[in-house]
Amino acid sequence: MTLTQTVLGLETSCDETAAAVVCLEDGRAEVLSSVVGTQVAEHAPFGGVVPEIAARAHVERIDELARAAMAQAGVGYADLTGVAATAGPGLVGGVMVGLSFGKAVALARGLPLVAVNHLEGHAVSARLGSDVAYPFLLLLVSGGHCQLLEVEGVGACRRLGSTIDDAAGEAFDKIAKTLGLPYPGGPALEKLAEGGDPDRYVLPRMLLGRKDCDFSFSGLKTAAARIAEGLTDEPQRRDLAAAVQTAIAAQLTERSDRAMAAYAAAHAGRGLRFVVAGGVAANRTVRARLETAAAARGFSFHAPPLAYCTDNAAMIALAGAERLALGLQDPLDAAARPRWPLDAAAAAANPTHVPGRKGAKA
Repeated sequence: MTLTQTVLGLETSCDETAAAVVCLEDGRAEVLSSVVGTQVAEHAPFGGVVPEIAARAHVERIDELARAAMAQAGVGYADLTGVAATAGPGLVGGVMVGLSFGKAVALARGLPLVAVNHLEGHAVSARLGSDVAYPFLLLLVSGGHCQLLEVEGVGACRRLGSTIDDAAGEAFDKIAKTLGLPYPGGPALEKLAEGGDPDRYVLPRMLLGRKDCDFSFSGLKTAAARIAEGLTDEPQRRDLAAAVQTAIAAQLTERSDRAMAAYAAAHAGRGLRFVVAGGVAANRTVRARLETAAAARGFSFHAPPLAYCTDNAAMIALAGAERLALGLQDPLDAAARPRWPLDAAAAAANPTHVPGRKGAKA
């Protein structure tokens, strides 16, 4: 295989249409371009992402954003060694747009295609900002996902814990909505929490009796929503936002600390690295608490640059480049997948979501 990989990455799994070009040479990544087209204005009236609107917006923008990324990088299709596109998990209508565009580029230009797991993109995103070597312990925390994983190398992940209900980012967004904050809710709640008193409101601590690394945020979300209904002034809203942010950061830190203790015991004598990635990794309170916990356990702390915490195509391009460097690629009939666990064995043995109808009608 070519030692240097120059890859066009495409990301359309949710409400950002993104394209990027990343060069991977001797294991070191250089982002040549990263372009993100946001859909905040389209979804803001609904207070959240509408899948049909997102998919249509991806169709309208993917071509121009890919051209912009190529122009910004100063490369043409002849300079590429491959194309990588998110193939899941995500809103499958949107995933199909980026993956289909990637397949078209690969077919027309005779390039290898890599169908990338969006979560693997987040897993490698810290490697965009610095030389973070494998293996490492990863907290992947975003709007749709909340997991602790051992990452041994490319495609080699073992799940230590996962949310049993809502993800942390989902809790941030939904609680922000009950507080009347605009979409996207997570950053708005963080801003509202500035100067607030996190001890004013008592919020539940979930799964206290369990000794594993799983998370739960639905009870916190419900309790915060009930408190929000009775608030009458801005200081009260600010204090509740601070309490919510502190509670979420505390649970993330508690479970991560438990995972770090187990990881350190199992990997004595090896370099201990802790990585936090995903949109919630941009939250300053969460970062600070996790960095303190990592230092106390003897782990180096790593997080992506803020631009690569939320969904972007640079992380997809890097994940694709790392796979191409190992001689891995995918056929042109690779499927778009709404669900795609990083640790397939753990997902099969201990699924966090069981498919099928639920409720009275079932």
